[in-house]
Amino acid sequence: MDFQLNEEQLQLKKMVRDFAQQEIAPHVRQWDEVGDFPLTTIKALGKLGLLGVIFPSEVGGAGMGYVEYVTAIEELSRVDGSVGIIVAAHTSLCSNHIFLAGNPAQKNSYVPRLASGDFIGAWGLTEPSSGSDAGSARMTAVRKGKNWILNGTKTFCTNGHYADVLVVIAVSDRAAHTHGLSAFIVEKGTAGFRPGKKEDKLGLRASDTAELIFEDCVLPAENLLGTEGQGFVDAMRVLDGGRISIAALSLGMAEGAYEAALDYAKQRRQFGRAISDFQAIQWKLADMATEIEAAKLLTLRAAAMKDAGFKTTMESSMAKLFASEVAVRCANEGVQIHGGYGFIKDFPAEKFYRDVKLCTIGEGTSEIQRLVIARQLLKD
Repeated sequence: MDFQLNEEQLQLKKMVRDFAQQEIAPHVRQWDEVGDFPLTTIKALGKLGLLGVIFPSEVGGAGMGYVEYVTAIEELSRVDGSVGIIVAAHTSLCSNHIFLAGNPAQKNSYVPRLASGDFIGAWGLTEPSSGSDAGSARMTAVRKGKNWILNGTKTFCTNGHYADVLVVIAVSDRAAHTHGLSAFIVEKGTAGFRPGKKEDKLGLRASDTAELIFEDCVLPAENLLGTEGQGFVDAMRVLDGGRISIAALSLGMAEGAYEAALDYAKQRRQFGRAISDFQAIQWKLADMATEIEAAKLLTLRAAAMKDAGFKTTMESSMAKLFASEVAVRCANEGVQIHGGYGFIKDFPAEKFYRDVKLCTIGEGTSEIQRLVIARQLLKD
């Protein structure tokens, strides 16, 4: 077993870290305070090939894999989780759904433009009345001649206001329950579709989280993505990869919170000594560092298995569950180590504290991850 990144992967890690420090770090507080979507920065990541890491060069991707992908998400999220989640939703959810389920025409039309950053992507599964129970979706897709008519609302859609292309899941056969859900490609500006309310969030405020509204939205038959009735099944396949990216998002923010706490502990003096000299602080740092390393190994294992072609339903959920909860603990301890300054926006600890909680909710709550893992463990 080799637990080290190879030379090319280390070069990628350095490139993304340098980009994040130079192009993202100076703007983090401003973006957060005003909820400013960093579109120019996301486009720049596309030019670097970082929006198409997991796709082959034949469809405009960088021809790398999930290990490289999680490395990039981790490094972006060390500096700003908002950028990390924008890239993750764009790549793992929208682009990957089209890549996994699309026909050749759909792949060739959309994936290159998404991989390059010419298009921003979004993905809509959650509805106001269906979150963890995605099979209870109410948005409808009715076939009418050569078209599909979509009606309903999606919510909590990352990149919703800025997306040029979206993948949404709708009910095409109510009687078939989860086998009656179908996926559709919707382009920005399509008649009958509009982004609705922008959510005012606790954290990750520079990422756009939107409501999507469909009122007699007419789509041509060729916008059906995958096989009719297989939308839910394909969405679960997409989430196997998406949860690895949320693990990487969590890992990056945990590292950012830990590094900020470590630096502060070395500088802050009380009772005539740096607080890092006190065992109470040392134990917090030791626990944070150890849990981060464990989360990293789970995340890289899931990524490596994905690259090797294995099914990763359980491994993805394990990585996502553990890394997200580690991130919450690290951010909490980071604030505690900073003391009163951890409550002040002049220091990064409070932003990590606000940002990380989403990781235990998005793309399946911690409770859902435990259900997924248990079902895999108990399969005959």
